[in-house]
Formats: sequence, C-alpha cells, structure tokens
Amino acid sequence: MLTTELRSQIADRLDAAEKDHLAIDPLSEQYPELDVVDAYEIQLINIRRRVAEGARVVGHKVGLTAAAMREMMGVDEPDYGHLFDDRELREGEPVDTSRFLLPRVEVEVSFILGADLPGAGCTVDDVIAATEFVVPSIELIDTRIKEWKIGICDTIADNASYAGHAIGAQRVRPGDIDLTAIQATLLRNDELVAEGCSDAVLGNPAAGVAWLAQEVEGFGVQLKAGDIVLPGSCTRAFDVRPGDRFHAEFSGLGSVSLQFK
Repeated sequence: MLTTELRSQIADRLDAAEKDHLAIDPLSEQYPELDVVDAYEIQLINIRRRVAEGARVVGHKVGLTAAAMREMMGVDEPDYGHLFDDRELREGEPVDTSRFLLPRVEVEVSFILGADLPGAGCTVDDVIAATEFVVPSIELIDTRIKEWKIGICDTIADNASYAGHAIGAQRVRPGDIDLTAIQATLLRNDELVAEGCSDAVLGNPAAGVAWLAQEVEGFGVQLKAGDIVLPGSCTRAFDVRPGDRFHAEFSGLGSVSLQFK
C-alpha cells in the first residue's frame, strides 16, 4: 500500500490532469505497488476536494459491469465512482467536447432511489424495494490517463472514468418493467451503432446497484434516498467527436439524447 503522502500526490496529479486537459501516464505503470484500496482512497481525496470547491455529490456509478466493457478496457472486475451536480448534462444543450480529453458515451438503465439502501448483504430485492424510478440515461466517460491505457486501479483512482451523465424525462416504477429484458439501442448521427439488453449488467442492473451498496460501505459511504445510481452500460462505449448526436432508446423506458459541439 502507498503512503498517505503519496496518495495525496497522485490525487493532485489527477486533479491537475483534469483541470489542465493534459493526460498523464498510467498510474499502474508508475506505481506498481498501487492496489485497489489505494486507488479508492485516491478517488476519495479528489471527491472531497470537489465538494470543498462547491460541487455536490448526487449519486454513484458502477463501471465495467458488462463483459463487453471489461473486455474493451482490459480489466476483470467492476469499479465505482461518484456523480456530481455540475456534471449533469441536459438534452437540448450541446456539450462542449473541448472540456474533455478522450470522451466516450455509454447507455444505461439508471435508478433513482426513494429510500436508503443497506450495505452488507444488500440484495436485488432490497434495491427494487428502495427504488422510486428507473430511468433512461447516457453516461459520458473520460480518462485522465493517456490513450485510455488503464488498469482497474487507474480507473478507480480516476473516479471510475466519470465525466458526466444525462437522464431522460420518462420515469418508470421498477415493478412495472422487467429489469432484465430492457432492449437498448444507440444511434450516432442517426446511424445504429449498438444494441444491447439490460441483462448484460450482471444479469440484472439492480444487481449492479446491490454490488455497489455492499462495496461502498467499506469506505464509509451509503446509497441514500434521492441518489441517482448508474449501474453500468448495456453495450460497449463509443468515442465522441465534435458535432456528434447520440440518441439512446430503451424498450418500455423511453429515450435520452445528447449533442456535442
């Protein structure tokens, strides 16, 4: 494990990389002793920094829950990060790609909690009982690591490669839809680029939320009423270019769109 001082130095480097738009070499290559606990502690240093700077945590994300995403990123386990209010993206408001380094989009069936979740032992049934609505969403991911050359510790330290999220207008009660059978399609500039099903996320996206609730407890974090939870993508991620328009459609759940400039 790394020293507290070295963790702080790494957190400073990631923060500077994001603010200066200058990617850094993979942390896992520079610090071979870096482990998952170190990486989450580094992430939390920058979460506290952003909150001190005025941002508000509005939820959490799970990354790499789909086999396609783990294969794409070359990692073998999920990770998690924090969502911020100032990273909420809105349909109809073009997103400036110059704010990011190597942005990509993912399609996700997301959860809005109406009650707190337990930590240890949290189950899919607990998640369904605590969920007020499921919603269509697009997550914007980015990396502060050069060329997306990330290992699991790189992406964890980098807040699970989170950059922003957009939530569609439709709201559906979890009991009114089969969470394992939501078909998702993604169009880029009116061209179909991906199709997937919600069961790609650990068999059930609610399982991703349950995994998250158990995982964060060890770091003193609880998923609470009002939180937005992104449980992972139904498909692989797609690169974003200036001028791109993305439209994600979810069977029985509605749609969400984002445009980039």
